[in-house]
This record gives sequence, C-alpha cells and structure tokens, in this order.
Amino acid sequence: MGKKVALNVFYNIIIFLCLLFIYKGFELARYEYVLAGAFIGGVFITLKLKLIKEVKSSQKP
Repeated sequence: MGKKVALNVFYNIIIFLCLLFIYKGFELARYEYVLAGAFIGGVFITLKLKLIKEVKSSQKP
C-alpha cells in the first residue's frame, strides 16, 4: 500500500508541474508547451484515476 501512496504523490506532483508548464506556455505564447503539458497531464490524470479505482476495488471485502 505504501508504494501506491508514493505513486499517488508522484502523480500529483507531475500533474501540478504540467499545470505550471501550461500556464507558462500561455504566458510566453509558446503553444507547443501548452500542448505538451496538456498531453502529459492528461496521461497522468488517466493513470491517477486507474490507481484510485484499483485502490478502491482492493479495499472492498
């Protein structure tokens, strides 16, 4: 279970960094940064949702 908690924290950090990357991309008018940040953020959000679903299903009796 500790590995899953660490993985969840890692996903949260990456998603936060992607949001900062998207913000800076808009600020600097570098839309390729926005696209890359949105894509990578979307991948990690999907992985986080799968992890949450896996943890919920393992806790049910």
